[in-house]
Amino acid sequence: MFKEWFPNVVPADLWEATAETFYMTIVSVIGTLIFGILLGLLLFLTERGNLWQNRPINFVTAAVVNIFRAIPFIILILLLFPFTDFLVGTIRGWKAALPALIIGAAPFYARLVEIGLKEVDKGVIEAAKAMGAKTSTIIFKVLLPESLPALISGLTVTAIALIGYTAMAGAIGAGGLGSLAYLQGFQRRDFDVILACTILIIIIVFIFQFIGDFLSKKIDKR
Repeated sequence: MFKEWFPNVVPADLWEATAETFYMTIVSVIGTLIFGILLGLLLFLTERGNLWQNRPINFVTAAVVNIFRAIPFIILILLLFPFTDFLVGTIRGWKAALPALIIGAAPFYARLVEIGLKEVDKGVIEAAKAMGAKTSTIIFKVLLPESLPALISGLTVTAIALIGYTAMAGAIGAGGLGSLAYLQGFQRRDFDVILACTILIIIIVFIFQFIGDFLSKKIDKR
């Protein structure tokens, strides 16, 4: 039945492309999580009235975040080619896509982190300060635990956006399902290959959404 519906699809190529899409997504989600939380904390803590109130740093951080959020991803990949070549040693393959994926998604996630941190009850923060808690204690024992459900929901949204980014990156040689759909599907007019890649991308999105929803509900005790 598979051969009848997808006569031009080579299972080995499909499996390899799926694995590359998973690798790209998982590694870039981890990188985005780290840099997004750091940027989000910096945005939140340097705001007026917060622990590290500092207008110049807040302005510069917000400007950097807004600039990278504004650049379309496909253009960002092209802009970062010299940096990617310096960092990874190549501009082709799924590893070469990682810097652009992380730099493109981290600012987006940083804003979601900032929104999540703003939802934390200020009374809890004030109580921790009144008890003499250090800033690091407030961050790791109050801010991050209290905002965890929002951070996970935001990361789920970002991960799904990253899956879309990997498909775009595939069009310029990053590998994965996007590359297979473009090179073997679109350019050869084998539209069953495009359909097979689309179905697998949808399945990957469903998997990430399910895991994100499960973790968010598990942690949210409200």
